[in-house]
Amino acid sequence: VQLVESGGGLVQPGGSLRLSCAASGFTFSSYAMTWYRQAPGKERELVAAISSTGGRTNYADSVKGRFTISRDNAKDTVYLQMNSLKPEDTAVYVCASGWSRYDYWGQGTQVIVSS
Repeated sequence: VQLVESGGGLVQPGGSLRLSCAASGFTFSSYAMTWYRQAPGKERELVAAISSTGGRTNYADSVKGRFTISRDNAKDTVYLQMNSLKPEDTAVYVCASGWSRYDYWGQGTQVIVSS
């Protein structure tokens, strides 16, 4: 089982990034998927979640209206489109399989928002 995140990097405030999480080794389409983030010195924070079919989503208040979670079950991939990025979005972003209980975790991708 693998969850491999990509798409992180350094971006200026107000910029955009799209993160991807490619899954393998399990039936991706049967699982809700969740993005978390963890900034240095802070607790892990749920960012967004999406149901197995994509019909239901959930967002942290801090990212509503700026981030969009989506998935492509044909590609076993979940995405996080991040717009209007702020310095406080700087963190390691990690994907996990599940909605409130998580079976698998990725290693994360670093996002740095700085001028």
